[in-house]
Amino acid sequence: MAYRPDRSQYPSRKADGSLDIDLTSGKYLKLWQGPQHPGITGNMAVELTVCGDEVVEGKTHVGYLHRGFEKLMERRTFIQCFPIVCRICVPEPDFNEYCYAVAVEELAGIEVPERAHWIRTLILEMGRINSYLMYLGGQAGALGQGVIGQWTTYVRDLMLDRFEELTGARIYHMFIMPGGVRDGLPDGFHKRMKKTLREIEKTLDDVEDVMFNNAVFKKRTVGLGYIDPALLDTYGVTGPTARAAGVAKDVRKDQPYLVYPELDFEPVVGRDSDVYTRADVRRRDLLMSVDLIRQILAKMPDEGPVMTELPNVLHWKIPRGETYVRGECSRGEYGYYLVTDGSGYPRRVNVRGPSYTHAMALLERLIVNCNISDVAALMVSLHTYPPEIER
Repeated sequence: MAYRPDRSQYPSRKADGSLDIDLTSGKYLKLWQGPQHPGITGNMAVELTVCGDEVVEGKTHVGYLHRGFEKLMERRTFIQCFPIVCRICVPEPDFNEYCYAVAVEELAGIEVPERAHWIRTLILEMGRINSYLMYLGGQAGALGQGVIGQWTTYVRDLMLDRFEELTGARIYHMFIMPGGVRDGLPDGFHKRMKKTLREIEKTLDDVEDVMFNNAVFKKRTVGLGYIDPALLDTYGVTGPTARAAGVAKDVRKDQPYLVYPELDFEPVVGRDSDVYTRADVRRRDLLMSVDLIRQILAKMPDEGPVMTELPNVLHWKIPRGETYVRGECSRGEYGYYLVTDGSGYPRRVNVRGPSYTHAMALLERLIVNCNISDVAALMVSLHTYPPEIER
């Protein structure tokens, strides 16, 4: 049975929202987890108010990493924004490339070749796998299973090899551009990718045995961090975190884009809405991405253009307009709101990343009544990346 925190035993709040407590009484203590701490998600910090070993209140603090991307983009040409958008989510940068490129294409009236749609879908699923592999290592590591992180880092590095031969880079690819993608697939890519997918599946079998079938991992995660399905919309919860609560939210199915309508899959859904279920949903979703890549490689056209001819991008002016582009990244709904005024620069850019709602409002609610030793596991289970908050 999932654990529900009882907040009635804790102090009331003042008019400004702060807790009505006396830190000099010795009953309560302030502790900081982060920003430089192995039990923190990226470069952020959580200010904890504790009573004994139980958390009474937690406040998220960001600002320890690069920030201000949205304002920087207003002072750069459309093509100069691509090196910026990648940094908004380092472990899964391609989704920022995709959303920004499609927003520009919609406002500029650019048509994308069919083969480019297939390659874009391939890249997004490759990025999803990389993000999930990093998450699994972090979730296990938060509970002392460091070997899982070593295994997942190894197979993630194999996928980075595939990114490198496809795009020329391992982390920031800048491969999805307005009009399509920079190039087609290199010779022998299909064969090498299939070998990488087999290695990932083999590793995930070991991860399931050592992590998910581990009695200690289950004891620490089952019932921890329960999210009431009724709170999903209130807190803007999407992606695997919502699906683990039994709600099949997946933009790939709800509002299909790229070539997802031509692929055979169903959103992975859980039931218990706790840390264990969220981890299991992501593990199964990763395996589904492996299957989707196989389908893409089998159905993708072997020939055809991958890029539409563009005007001189150094003097590119896009007509006045606005649009919102969304998609399903590894953490949930990702969106770009782009406004243009007819000049050579974006007028306004706003990024909707799942990390903002998951790591701020949701975490601060779930962390109450949590044991100090469980804070890291709870935080990682929400799968957040701080640059999306500091954007």
